[in-house]
Formats: sequence, structure tokens, C-alpha cells
Amino acid sequence: MKNTYPMVSFPFIVKATDGDTEAINHILKHYKGYIAKRSLRLLRDEYGNQSMVVDEALRGRMETRLITKILAFEVKQ
Repeated sequence: MKNTYPMVSFPFIVKATDGDTEAINHILKHYKGYIAKRSLRLLRDEYGNQSMVVDEALRGRMETRLITKILAFEVKQ
């Protein structure tokens, strides 16, 4: 069974492509969980224990890339 998730509304996308910071933050918040999941890395401590942690550098790069792509996106009306 496939889950369906709410999508970002079209007016927010249009505002974000125009450079509206609130709309960009709304889109970043929408994708926050996905970005965090994709930036998980396996970490081993000095005792040999393993745990999954969010690589903050990778998460930051992914958010920056998303913002760049949002601003480069063209909406044809």
C-alpha cells in the first residue's frame, strides 16, 4: 500500500520562485524530514557502538541546493 503525502501548493511555488523568503521557508519545512532522512550517516564511537546521525554539512548542502533550484525554477503561466 502506497502512502500519499500532501504536496506544496502552487501559490507557494510561484511565490518562492519570485524570491519570497516565507514561501521558500515553507517549502524547506515541507522537505525537512526527507532531507534529514537522506543525510543520515553511520557513526561509530570509540567503543565500537554504531548509530545513525544526521550529517549536518550534507543537510546544509542539500538545503542550499534546494533553494538554488527553487530560485532557478521558471513558472510559465
